Amino acid sequence: MPLLNVSGLSKRFGALRAVNNVSFAVEEGEILGLIGPNGSGKSTTFNCIAGLYTPSGGSILFEGAEIAGLPANRVCHKGIGRTFQIPRPFRNLTLLENVALSAYFGQDRGATRANCWRFAEEALALVGLPTDARAVTDGLGAAALKKLELARALATQPRVLLADESLNGLDHSEMEQAADMLNRIRREKGITIVWVEHIMGVLMRVVDRVVVLDHGEVIFAGPPKDAQANARVVEVYLGTETDA
Repeated sequence: MPLLNVSGLSKRFGALRAVNNVSFAVEEGEILGLIGPNGSGKSTTFNCIAGLYTPSGGSILFEGAEIAGLPANRVCHKGIGRTFQIPRPFRNLTLLENVALSAYFGQDRGATRANCWRFAEEALALVGLPTDARAVTDGLGAAALKKLELARALATQPRVLLADESLNGLDHSEMEQAADMLNRIRREKGITIVWVEHIMGVLMRVVDRVVVLDHGEVIFAGPPKDAQANARVVEVYLGTETDA
């Protein structure tokens, strides 16, 4: 049984059908890329899984149990952590306090204060940020803020990490580092990752499989090398000669 199984997922906003009958499965231990051009329905699908949106139809099974429609806190407590495209740390808290706070509220097992601090220190070390209790958020650049966002998600001790556009706003070197970091998180922590992204190049060398969305529907699912050779995928990313 897949660790995460999305079946017939749909989401409407009034007359707009943002996601239409989307289905895919995520096996334990893999990195799945959920990709597509802007407006393809990636983030909406992501938000339905994470509990930010209630699906209009379909099923989302995690470890065989239905989670579609559960609020975000309960989805997190079940073992699904997520990042956001735009990091919004608590600026009046230190790095360690930011991450420890996520550890505390991300647990549904009566986590102790000591455990939350330990989870925070481990998460910060894993993403390469200071574990010094005095380190603050002031002066953090785009790459460091992305790392902090990732550390906050990791501190919830997820089995599945939903990484939302971790490359957005980074230069090429920072993109390569971010991709390597996600791969290391999978390797060292055994965390299954679903990576939502619209930048294909760096992602393709890390993921095991990709699901490509366009106008809210799945147009391809399979290995990265096959996606790059698929005429429909190339068309939605690069356009046709007529478009040009």
